[in-house]
Amino acid sequence: MKEYGQSILWLAYSYVKDKNLAEEITQDVFIICYKKMETFREESSIKTWIYRITTNRCKDVMKSKSYKYKKMTQSLFDHFVSKDDTPEDFLIRKTDEKELSLAVLTLPLKYREIIFLFYFENLKVEDISRLLSVKPNTVKTRLHRGRELIKQMYERGVGDGR
Repeated sequence: MKEYGQSILWLAYSYVKDKNLAEEITQDVFIICYKKMETFREESSIKTWIYRITTNRCKDVMKSKSYKYKKMTQSLFDHFVSKDDTPEDFLIRKTDEKELSLAVLTLPLKYREIIFLFYFENLKVEDISRLLSVKPNTVKTRLHRGRELIKQMYERGVGDGR
């Protein structure tokens, strides 16, 4: 939990966009991992195995009747703020991070999950491929298209009041 807890929370949040629900999913994931540790076959890294359980749990929650898609209540990047910043630096970085996080979170799920795993979790294309059970070329294509969608959002001025 110490090693992967925050990453799992972020991954869950990128799916459900609700902090409390993401925390519940994170707890569920570690309970599942504890109960199923003997089924881990070491065909992949433990990190990939835990991420796979997390994505499956998130998808299950999103399919459930009780799940309601909620608005983002907190920036994905809150913990990146440096205490050495001037108030101006803080405001500029907060605005940029919020715009980027909103852009990523508005992507369709198939692009959002790839962008998140590649950039925020630093997973390799091969690991993402195994995690999501898709071909490596599919990962590369979705990564490219996700980047293009974000670029188009910025070109249209999404998030800057235009």
